[in-house]
Amino acid sequence: MAPRRAGPLRLVPCTVPVGQAGRPSKSLTLPQAEALLAAAEDTPLHAYVVLSLLTGARTEEVRALRWEHVDLAGNPHSTPPVPPSISVLRSVRAGGDTKTRKSRRRIAIPSRCVDALTAHRASLGNVPDGETLVFGTRNGTELDAHNVRRAFRRIVAAAGLDPTVWTPRELRHSFVSLLSDSGMPLEQIARLLGHNGTAVTERVYRHQLRPVLEEGAAAMDGIFSERPPR
Repeated sequence: MAPRRAGPLRLVPCTVPVGQAGRPSKSLTLPQAEALLAAAEDTPLHAYVVLSLLTGARTEEVRALRWEHVDLAGNPHSTPPVPPSISVLRSVRAGGDTKTRKSRRRIAIPSRCVDALTAHRASLGNVPDGETLVFGTRNGTELDAHNVRRAFRRIVAAAGLDPTVWTPRELRHSFVSLLSDSGMPLEQIARLLGHNGTAVTERVYRHQLRPVLEEGAAAMDGIFSERPPR
């Protein structure tokens, strides 16, 4: 008997599952940020929190940072002076690459970061070599994200904030919000974040960005509030 020929393949439509909506990120106010920094003092995560909040580096970039990419002295005598800085060249993402090519950047660090990193290095005992992770485990391996979040929640609670609604990634959002509130232009914030342009900054951090255009209009209304007589 000849084999039976299969009929035409029938395509059956199916329903595409709907994923869960991502949790919107928030940003700390200045008083909340100050409370968090105070609560982080004398904890193993102090320098981690200070660096994340004051530089806007991604949490996966901070976890991959090595001492060879940290310059705590700079060169104040060069022309122009070179400030203390960190080089963001790697992350704990698959392959060790940063999120984008633009994410590879050198960031000047404020004095509070210098102080925190200096104290953190001193707490390690022996001077670490360049290949040593800045925020590694006792065995020198990368910190686990879950352990970082758990330690961070304890700091959040000590700061008087709700530990169930704040995560380490929101330190980067807070960095954007605090800079925007201070009046820094969007273009400069985008460069510090390692974005290719302002479009990503506006889309991802739109809730943290100060509405400059609206405030500009309001300011001009105030300047020209007295209309000249007709």
